[in-house]
Amino acid sequence: MQSYIKANCYERKSILNIGTFTKKYHLCIMNWLEQVTILDLLVKGFVIGVVVSAPLGPVGVLCIQRTLNKGRWFGFVTGLGAALSDIGYSLITGYGMSFMDELIIKHQTLLQIVGSIMLLAFGIYTFRSNPVKALRPVSGKRGSYLHNFITAFFVTLSNPLIIFLFVGLFARFSFVMPGSPVGFQLVGYLAIVLGALTWWFSITYFVNKVRNHFNVRGIWILNRVIGIIVIVASIIGLGLALLGNSIY
Repeated sequence: MQSYIKANCYERKSILNIGTFTKKYHLCIMNWLEQVTILDLLVKGFVIGVVVSAPLGPVGVLCIQRTLNKGRWFGFVTGLGAALSDIGYSLITGYGMSFMDELIIKHQTLLQIVGSIMLLAFGIYTFRSNPVKALRPVSGKRGSYLHNFITAFFVTLSNPLIIFLFVGLFARFSFVMPGSPVGFQLVGYLAIVLGALTWWFSITYFVNKVRNHFNVRGIWILNRVIGIIVIVASIIGLGLALLGNSIY
């Protein structure tokens, strides 16, 4: 009889503990939803889309080459292919991080610090890299828009390391929050696409306008400027995270 009473008490205590955790968990979700607006999510997603697309890796250089040699819209379609691949990797990243509910809730500040450090490392790598090495002879044939789109898609898809950049960005911006409504998540990912498309539209427009003055050195300078911007932003983000504040 005594053992039964003890077991019953233990069971009730366990249920209370689970109930307490569940209540705290839902309170965290509600607090997050109160703080985050659609505009916040749009801004975060937009910035993530731009940062992922901006560094002039193989696809960025390919986009510029095609803009100069084939025309602006061939370059833009190249960017569209890269954007489609990037959104696929962002969905994989977000889906994977959604399983770390308790970790994200309890260690949000720590994740922001880690994310800022990862972005700092990425910015330094971008600044020191030489995108000119990625230049390749351009085919004399223009090819169709579909062909240019598909080749850019697979070039980007062949670099799964982009997931680590998404992890750093998602952590820095607290982009993934367990239990957030599907509508919120959809808005966030659409904002990433919008940010990426805005970058590719802008870079092809700029290169097309200065095509007579844009050369190999221009690619190198542009990449360095992008690296400096990412470095400065990550240092500011790291400082704010250490102070317990955030502008994001």
